[in-house]
Parts: sequence; C-alpha cells; structure tokens
Amino acid sequence: MSKPLANRVALVTGAARGIGAATAAALADAGAQVIAVGRSLDSLKETEQKVRNAGGAISCEALDLANFTAIQSLAASVDKRFGKLDVLVGNAARLGNRPTLNQTDLEDWQSVIAVNLTANVQLIRCFDALLQKSNAPRAVFITAGSAQAPMVKGSAYTVAKAGLEALVRIYAIENANTALRANLFNPGPVRTKMRATVAPAEDPMTLDTPEQVAEKIVLVCLPSVTVTGKLYSYPNKKFMNFSAPVPA
Repeated sequence: MSKPLANRVALVTGAARGIGAATAAALADAGAQVIAVGRSLDSLKETEQKVRNAGGAISCEALDLANFTAIQSLAASVDKRFGKLDVLVGNAARLGNRPTLNQTDLEDWQSVIAVNLTANVQLIRCFDALLQKSNAPRAVFITAGSAQAPMVKGSAYTVAKAGLEALVRIYAIENANTALRANLFNPGPVRTKMRATVAPAEDPMTLDTPEQVAEKIVLVCLPSVTVTGKLYSYPNKKFMNFSAPVPA
C-alpha cells in the first residue's frame, strides 16, 4: 500500500473526535508520524487505539488551545523530538453558546475567538520555524461555510472562521517564495456532534462521515500539492479561488 506521507511528521489539533480524529487516523494510514492534540489524554484514547490497531504511529498531547503558552511549549517539545514539522492541521473548534449579538456574553465570545482564531495565530507563530525545516511543509486549517454565509446565533464562531480565512491567506502570501503551502478546507455539513448541535432536525445519515472528509484533507497535505492561499471545498470537491488581495 502506498504511503505518501512516510517519514513525515503531522500535527492535528482537535483530534479527539469527529473530523480531527478521522484526519489523524487518515494521516497515520498514509504513513505520517501523527501528533494528536486534544483537551485531555483520556479524550484521545479512542483515536490513539484506532491508529495503533491499524499499525500507525501516533503520540498524544493534552493541550487547552486557549493556553497560548502551552502551544509554545508543545512546539519546543516537537522540535526536540523531531526537529521539524511537515504537516499542520488546525482543526480544533468551539461553537460557543450561540446567543443573538445583543445577548452575547463577552467571556464566551472571547473563549470562542481564542480557540477558533487566536490559537491558530499562535500555532503559526510557534510552528512556522519547524515547518520551514521541512522540504514540503503543508498547513491546512479547517474553516466553515459560515465564514461566507453568516450563521444566525453563531456570531463568535462566524467571525472567528472569517478571520481564520483571512489569516491563512495572509500566511500563504507571506510564504509565496518558500516551499510552504497554506490552504483552507471547508468540509461543509458532516456527520459530527457539532453539526447535530447546529442542525438538530437534520438526518445525520444523509451526511458524509468524518472519515470520508478526512480522505480529502490528506490529499491537501501531500507534498505534491502546489496551490497555496486557496480554499478546498469538500462539497464541490475542488479548490476555490478567493478575490485577489489588495496591494499594500
């Protein structure tokens, strides 16, 4: 069986369940040494067991992504152990309480922004040097349709994902002359607990599984990917173009 990510190190946030867990397993199946990040080691046990049972290589890291100092410490640990990072998948997300704007609790707002947006800024800050040590670094961040079509009673999540899309496009522009390729991935509606929270009346059996989505995420992580600063739409099964950036 082909292992296109053999000898490559991949880090996945939000790897305890859903798309993150499926992506960690798919990357390991493709040959990568996976670093699975979740809020607790207990939450990562199922992901770890699945990967190990399939013969994959995985290590688990308990980390609250709102703890930005802990992200810096994780980067130092990965540097000491591997000396590089080939693939970064920023998947972790927090939906929040979803009130109307005028009823928004600022503490909840800040928590959602911290996990969905600021944590990814810190991931880039702390792991960029390790990614640059790879011969084909790939950074993929999971966005959502609400970034383009705002979700009612989901203002913090919507704003965070819109900000994430701008962030990743900037990161791609800044690395236009390096080997790093940074892209976004919109999974669309997927059979996850988060989706069930947003659309409780929806029949989950009509949706694709996280495992199906993860297969495409792996493709965006391959060294053969040449595009950067784009959004891969899982519903459309292709990369989508953004408007050209305004010159500084």
